[in-house]
Amino acid sequence: MTPASETHGWLSTQVGNFSLEVVWNATPGEVLVFYGPSGAGKSLTLKGITGLLKPKFGKTVLAGTVVADSVSGCWVPPHRRSIGYVPQNYGLFPHLTVEENIAYGLWRWPPSKVRERVDVLLENFQLKRVAAKRPAHLSGGEQQRVAIARAMAPEPKLLLLDEPFSALDAELRRSFREDLRSLMSSWNVPIILVTHDREEALALGHWVLVLDSGKVVAEGAPLSILEQPPTALLARLAGVENLYRGRVLSRSALNGTMLCDFQGVHLEVPLVSLNKDTYVTVGIRARDILLANRPPKGISARNVLEGRVISVSVRSPVVEVVVECGITLKSWITQEAVEELSLKLGSKVWVVLKASSCFLVADHGRI
Repeated sequence: MTPASETHGWLSTQVGNFSLEVVWNATPGEVLVFYGPSGAGKSLTLKGITGLLKPKFGKTVLAGTVVADSVSGCWVPPHRRSIGYVPQNYGLFPHLTVEENIAYGLWRWPPSKVRERVDVLLENFQLKRVAAKRPAHLSGGEQQRVAIARAMAPEPKLLLLDEPFSALDAELRRSFREDLRSLMSSWNVPIILVTHDREEALALGHWVLVLDSGKVVAEGAPLSILEQPPTALLARLAGVENLYRGRVLSRSALNGTMLCDFQGVHLEVPLVSLNKDTYVTVGIRARDILLANRPPKGISARNVLEGRVISVSVRSPVVEVVVECGITLKSWITQEAVEELSLKLGSKVWVVLKASSCFLVADHGRI
């Protein structure tokens, strides 16, 4: 866990039959990600931080100021906590223009300062040309930019983003992630991002808390936690498409690999300190699995399996091809590759997989 910053907190509470216990720590200029499936407690934690939910036990500190403490009885109401909040549906006022929406939280500011602040945000968020429009006449991406600009307008001590990309298509999500990453580099404000999208967490996060059933089950740098998750539970939560339980058959120190048996299918995976006949769980990302429509020759990949296509489905921007080859493997390739390989149900294919694309996971800690 990172050292405590001036913006941090914890909460422990019961909402109906749901128990929530979270400790968090947000650093200025960085993004803390709350990652997990629907119902994990991510949005509920945000409500506890904003004060929309009063936890039974807990403490919230914003920029060094205590705004909630169950021990001392301190409780600052939500509208006085200086938190910028962007909900999933953006919450824009339909009867106000873009610039009026952005200026909404600046009612205490002098008019000249309001105009100056709004102009800066219109420029930074590329909203000048739509400043006089109402939300109904904006694209989804424009609505999102207005919502974040409005949240940033009063210069909050903390910015909360609750699934901010969920209403955008895949191409817009990628584009706006890049825009937001560029903007955030100039903000010296802690940001908490709630998402169940691994790509968002990897693209924007500096630190990630993985939540499941109201508890923090892991935390760390996004790449180490979500790219090659160290445990089977994390692998499932991080959406690893292929997980297999197998047994070590042999070890090769020369190749730095070990041969494992998975339901009769033999795969070479990275060598670790495990003995022969030890059971292991291996994860493989769908994007790391290559497909060929003829037996590949002259390649360095250690694993080549013959199989047949049992499913082809679009998962924009990729196509998921499921292959039965003794084990069921999911591969993500482009639409162009599907067409070039003439892949369809029943097509014979060869799966190509480097040993280094396999990673070992454990039920408790890293193997």
